[in-house]
Amino acid sequence: MADIVGVRFKRAGKVYYFDSGGIELKVGDDVVVKTARGLELGRVVIAPKQVLASEVTEELKPVVRKAEAGDIKRAEELEAREAKALAECSKLIAELGLPMKLLGAEYSLSGNKLTFFFSAAERVDFRKLVKELNSRLKAKVELRQLGPRDEAKLIGGFGRCGRPLCCMGFLTELSPVSIKMAKEQDLPLNPMKISGVCGRLLCCLAYESEQYHIMKEKLPKEGQRVKTPLGVAKVVGGNPLKETVLVELESEAVVEFPLSKIKIEE
Repeated sequence: MADIVGVRFKRAGKVYYFDSGGIELKVGDDVVVKTARGLELGRVVIAPKQVLASEVTEELKPVVRKAEAGDIKRAEELEAREAKALAECSKLIAELGLPMKLLGAEYSLSGNKLTFFFSAAERVDFRKLVKELNSRLKAKVELRQLGPRDEAKLIGGFGRCGRPLCCMGFLTELSPVSIKMAKEQDLPLNPMKISGVCGRLLCCLAYESEQYHIMKEKLPKEGQRVKTPLGVAKVVGGNPLKETVLVELESEAVVEFPLSKIKIEE
């Protein structure tokens, strides 16, 4: 048996699993964990649970300890250093004339590893930049290129709905979104109306896509002949939310009926 705990490093970041190592933990506890980047400070979001060893598909890194006051203070000091590191990196990028947009910086808890996040329209040769940063900042520097959706998640902002971006607030995974979802919901296929601040399709298109699909399957298709309380008619539209069908009668009048009043012709 293994005690597994779910830890998150950012507010709406992905949940990673660690071996609690027998440490008594609860949701909301700050912990120091060992990752590929070294020691990092995270927060427990899934309480320890018993899992059969056979169900663990990969070796879990351990929770080193509950975060102490010194760890919290250290994280705050490093956050202040990140601002200075960003300024230094921005200056070097300008000096080297590199076509890249700097987005953020993040130190490991030990302070000896520093990751810069950036976006770029094309591949960037940043070897000279890394060499200079290693020398000036006295840390092992790594650069990570982010796509438009990850950039929006990191920087944040507000959507066309007026609310904070979903990706920044609560979406832990950026699921695929397709134009088919917009079609399923009868939305205008205007890129300006169905795209987010990242320039990609709105994440919220996926929220009701399956529900729309289920509801539309109940409705007769456009062009289909149906029987109505006013006689035989042809389907010209429908409202899946209201579960109503829009039909054109033989008199060419267009009428809306509840689905329950419609019978499909054999």
